[in-house]
Amino acid sequence: MACEPLKVTVLNHLQRMGITKNLADAESSLDSPTFDPGTLGERVCTNTALRLAARRLGQLYDEALAPVNLKSTQVGLMVKIHSLMGADQQGPTLQDLATRLAIQLSALTHALRPLVRDGIVELRQDAQDRRTKRGVLTPLGKARLSEAMVLWAAANDRVEAVLGPASAASLRALADQVASDAFLAAYKSEIDHLPGS
Repeated sequence: MACEPLKVTVLNHLQRMGITKNLADAESSLDSPTFDPGTLGERVCTNTALRLAARRLGQLYDEALAPVNLKSTQVGLMVKIHSLMGADQQGPTLQDLATRLAIQLSALTHALRPLVRDGIVELRQDAQDRRTKRGVLTPLGKARLSEAMVLWAAANDRVEAVLGPASAASLRALADQVASDAFLAAYKSEIDHLPGS
């Protein structure tokens, strides 16, 4: 059976994580479509917790930025374009921008569409390689970014006041750690050491 090695790997991983409560139930439920999450014991999903927190924060920042008709993700993209602007004023390549934002190039171009449509960002051909496009804030984009940063700063200050400076700093540090290449390498290394891998 092709799924048998995967089943063994999952069960071994659960056992290594200390999830031994109802391990026999977990094994039998992997064969049926009604897997009982209760077999995971007291484990919680870090991914779900982070996604919920990110959605909540995203909503709060989006509300704060509503007067300038921008979303927090758009402002983040504009900030990254601005920060990567070189002395030559060409702006970052779309590939470099996607890499630094840890997103696919197709997702980046999708996110840029409304900013380009509204005249906030301009896509220019690279001077040396006409196949390469670069993102540049237009004068309107720079003005909108300045307005947005005032609203963003107020929202950020409120989040920091509610969390407290130490908790806010810890949250950012953990988020930076999880987003780092070192974390990804360590995670992949851990998977490589799972039994059955």
